[in-house]
Amino acid sequence: MTPLTSGNIRNVALLSHSGTGKTTLAEAMLYATGALSRMGRVEDGNTTSDYEPEEIKRRTSLQTAIVPCLWKDTKINLIDTPGYADYRGEAISGIRVADGAVLVVAAPSGVEVGTEEMWQMAEDRRMPRFIFINKMDRENADFQRAMRAIVSAFGKKCVAINIPIGAQSTFKSVIDLFHPAHDIPNEVKTQVDAAKARLTEAVAETDDDLATKFLEGEELSHEEMIEGLRHGVSSGEIVPVMAGSATLSIGVRELMDAINNFIPPPEKAPTLEVNLAGRTEKESLQAKPDGHLAALVFKTIADPYVGKLSYFRVYSGTIRSDSQVWNANKEQLERIGQVFTLRGKSQEQLSEVVAGDIGAVSKLSYTSTGDTLCNKEYALRLDSPKFPEPTYSMAVHPKTKADVDKMTSSLGRLAEEDPSMHIYRNPNTGEMLLSGLGDSHVEVAIEKLKRKFGSDLQIAPPKVAYKETITMSTRVEYKHKKQTGGHGQYGHVFLELEPQTRGAGFEFGDKVVGGSVPREYIPAVEKGVVKALQEGVLAGYPIVDIKAVIYDGSYHPVDSSAICFEIAGSHALTKGVRQANPTLIEPIMLIEITVPEASTGVVIGDLNSKRARILGMIPQGNGKTLIEADVPQAEILKYATNLRSITQGRGSYTIRFDRYEQVPAHLSQRIIEQTLREKEEARA
Repeated sequence: MTPLTSGNIRNVALLSHSGTGKTTLAEAMLYATGALSRMGRVEDGNTTSDYEPEEIKRRTSLQTAIVPCLWKDTKINLIDTPGYADYRGEAISGIRVADGAVLVVAAPSGVEVGTEEMWQMAEDRRMPRFIFINKMDRENADFQRAMRAIVSAFGKKCVAINIPIGAQSTFKSVIDLFHPAHDIPNEVKTQVDAAKARLTEAVAETDDDLATKFLEGEELSHEEMIEGLRHGVSSGEIVPVMAGSATLSIGVRELMDAINNFIPPPEKAPTLEVNLAGRTEKESLQAKPDGHLAALVFKTIADPYVGKLSYFRVYSGTIRSDSQVWNANKEQLERIGQVFTLRGKSQEQLSEVVAGDIGAVSKLSYTSTGDTLCNKEYALRLDSPKFPEPTYSMAVHPKTKADVDKMTSSLGRLAEEDPSMHIYRNPNTGEMLLSGLGDSHVEVAIEKLKRKFGSDLQIAPPKVAYKETITMSTRVEYKHKKQTGGHGQYGHVFLELEPQTRGAGFEFGDKVVGGSVPREYIPAVEKGVVKALQEGVLAGYPIVDIKAVIYDGSYHPVDSSAICFEIAGSHALTKGVRQANPTLIEPIMLIEITVPEASTGVVIGDLNSKRARILGMIPQGNGKTLIEADVPQAEILKYATNLRSITQGRGSYTIRFDRYEQVPAHLSQRIIEQTLREKEEARA
């Protein structure tokens, strides 16, 4: 093999909606290059890139896998990404380190929502890409229909560069439009001629000289076509479309040739702008092995046996085994042990990873996903992947006492592995919450925790942090008097309670005059009041937004003490709240939902059924609308799943806490009864 340089490396992400055959395509490429002697099958659970037990069980990719293969002296690092929306963070990390992409479209189903989202991510990065129409051997496969759907979704820059012969059971091969066979079947000859004409026109549009030649009726040479297509792919002006069947290994070799010929190598990628650590200026880097070291850690795997495994892409310079690098984000020196390349779960040791290549290293002490590894003398930072914020939360509880100690540490390692998953404790409910991008994301995480770290956890919908408050002012008296042998107990207070504005919290005041309550006992009264605030009178929720003022009382020179006035203050507060028309208040969230214009009506209707208040609708100019609304948290605990269902996966949203508001009376009693019932069951 030719020595590996950034000129003979291609980093290509496989992107699509779930179920289009990306993993099978990667398997077919490995088989075509001789890396595998036999193709694995997703159905059999023996593919190279889907090796985690959770992936095998669900028969779908749940994480990004690196699958390198050697094709005609070029190392192609295939980055097989999950298509399911819950694992969008994995796809983002894969796209971040790719130089090109292959979007896989299933011929029977055409362009699906996940593919549209992946296209947009590639478009945002101006990434050279191909489209591979897969499953041409399946029932209902129709190349022309799929092609029309692609052009409709992504524009006329999507141009076929090969044409399938037959479909479904008759699908046998593809015709290369650059080298059309002489014996083209009559039934596809018209189709081939039309496709060749469209390809020629698209290539001509990439260059003024070629355009002039084309308009004057001259035929473009083979070399001009190849060079024009190469320029068109690199600039994003042309997206070649190819056809095939990964299962039958038809069209796979042609796709690898196209990747080799038309996806730019790292050394021809645009120079990379980097932030110089500690300084404001930027500098450009090129993929040179002797340049300043710049490597991005784009994925982390927490392994209970080998420790943390860090995947990195080298943009400039070289990372060698048994060396040291500087983590610019953590400002720490890291010891590099053995570097290796990955093929699914298998590892191959390397002496070095050169500019443009992807490698891995284990047991880095400080490094996490998104960090830059460089030289301390020339510290710089690469832009980290921007992961989506989690929108679906579940409360996690240990199943047994043995799991209590394991829970916190194992959850922390899980969050380190997946930046699109957050773990935090809700201070209002005391629950530990696991937040991800959807129900599957959270459920798989729980399975992984048990398998990897032996931490057996249960999940349940999170509690809503209801609170209690008062709606009117009142005055209340409470006398704590108890006589036993020896000294008795005596504390007597008069409190004035009044509601505060929402969000004001608690305030304590003192209007005692004449020494009816000695000054040294006033803090004890406040302490008792504060204690009583923690346990409400309706359903045990904290009492908030209330002002309590002690204005009178009495004491006994012998029997009074601080604890007596603390007890009196606590009971007085509880008694007063009961007579001040207490009510429940609930958290109100501000939600911003981005949906296609066609889905606006159904989304607003759904929000109205959830007691939401629509604040506005803002057209986004791309066929989408931003809906802003206030909505009670209790109504949208599973909104991620709900929105995906009513918009066919095309909706997205962000959410944040805004304020508390009173719960409607007809719902308040039901919530109180349910809460009290749950407490009784817990005690039983």
